[in-house]
Amino acid sequence: MKIWTSAILATACATMAATTLPGWAQNYPSGPVVLVVGNPAGGAGDIVAGAISEKLAKALGQPVNIEYRPGASGGLGAGSVTRAAPDGRTLLLGQTTEIVINRALAREIGYDPKSDLLPVALLAFMPLALIVPSNAPYSTVEELVKASRSSPRGLSFASTGAGTPGHLAGELLRIRTNGRFTHVPFDGGAQALNAVLSNRVDFHFQALPTAIPDVRANKLKILALSSARRSQAVPNVPTMEESGIKDFDVTLWAGIFAPSRTPNEVVSRLNREIEQILSQPDVKTSLIDAGAEVRPMSTAEFTSFVRSEANRYDLFVKQEFCSRLLYGGCGGFGAAVNLLP
Repeated sequence: MKIWTSAILATACATMAATTLPGWAQNYPSGPVVLVVGNPAGGAGDIVAGAISEKLAKALGQPVNIEYRPGASGGLGAGSVTRAAPDGRTLLLGQTTEIVINRALAREIGYDPKSDLLPVALLAFMPLALIVPSNAPYSTVEELVKASRSSPRGLSFASTGAGTPGHLAGELLRIRTNGRFTHVPFDGGAQALNAVLSNRVDFHFQALPTAIPDVRANKLKILALSSARRSQAVPNVPTMEESGIKDFDVTLWAGIFAPSRTPNEVVSRLNREIEQILSQPDVKTSLIDAGAEVRPMSTAEFTSFVRSEANRYDLFVKQEFCSRLLYGGCGGFGAAVNLLP
């Protein structure tokens, strides 16, 4: 597997340049900045982007406009940013799917996140919440699995698209428990959420920030979280591991990425401005209350994190899915999730 060599060199140079602020950083940006979100409006990425966009615009002295370019499990938006001018005025709100999962599942996705994108700043971690309607007859993961086995049709689960974290989490639950679960993909988080609320599907691993409003309105209940530890927003909700499913950690994260060849000093300035924004009490409190965990990183730290996540998901997909005969290897699983040609 390639290691993010170009990104690591770029971030090292960016760190050295941070103290000098040459012309590029002083004059950046020369016009409005576009922040591309590769999912429909209303999703977890939208919530995180909205939390920083206004303050980032103030810090940069230029508008920061959010543009939604959904499709191909976030790949259309990510691909469009790789083809943008490397001047720091087109950025990607990149999430787990389009940065590391797509590459682990597919032979060709139209871009290479390792060489075509530069990690700039980590914004937040977001656990997936295993949500069911508030009137569902099960209140624990164990009861959900038992219900799937006793129902003539089994149970169905939604996702925000094939190959997304919610899809992988549902498949992993099925594999680990031998539950009878059928995947039903939707075009984005809002549609998947509405499918659960309207009882068209039985459950969904939804990003916690987008699930919390309906949970607090008593329309949904959370059986467990997909992360390795509990969330401050819902401290009484157990993790999947606490619910008896060992080694279950499928967590969504979001960060800012720039096209490769973006000047190092621009990357450094963006990281510095975003880190300052995330440290502001109102931003931090609003994100934590929404179910996101704020954990700022330097550009070098974020680059290292993305590399480790790419390795982790590559191994995860191979061990949990590709090695199983029912998927016919990696090619079989990729075709099954409609990512491979």
